[in-house]
Amino acid sequence: MRDISERRKDLLEALVGAGRDHGDAAVAYHGAMGERLGLGPTEEKALDLLRRHGPLTAGEIAQHTGLAPATVSGLIDRLEAKWLVRRLRDTRDRRRVIVEINYERVAGFAELLEPFAAGLSRLYERYTDDELEVILDWLRRSTALQRAATRELAER
Repeated sequence: MRDISERRKDLLEALVGAGRDHGDAAVAYHGAMGERLGLGPTEEKALDLLRRHGPLTAGEIAQHTGLAPATVSGLIDRLEAKWLVRRLRDTRDRRRVIVEINYERVAGFAELLEPFAAGLSRLYERYTDDELEVILDWLRRSTALQRAATRELAER
């Protein structure tokens, strides 16, 4: 490893700590959100995935989450039993089943997210467009690294 300055060493150490704190905070937030909604963490994240990407097949949910197909089937069963999602036949290919959110049932969920979303909007205002581009680049790259590490763990 090349020689690095003390400042860089301190920054790298601080980044590791801040990243871990950020991950802990995300897990705690989604855990609290899931508890508030009567959902397990995987159920809460699956609904978030469907909210962000729109209707998906079980295979697509498995791809996005890294969960095994049998696990995804059970997850969809649980969400369907709570009337939070519904399975629909694809109108173009009747063999395909699409999972979509039952928006009538989750209508009040968005207001629970609002305080956090508003806080993030205020935080973003502190940064220039160039700084936001750097933050966005880091988030995308670190997310790709984490997904690759998750796939590697799942394959072992």
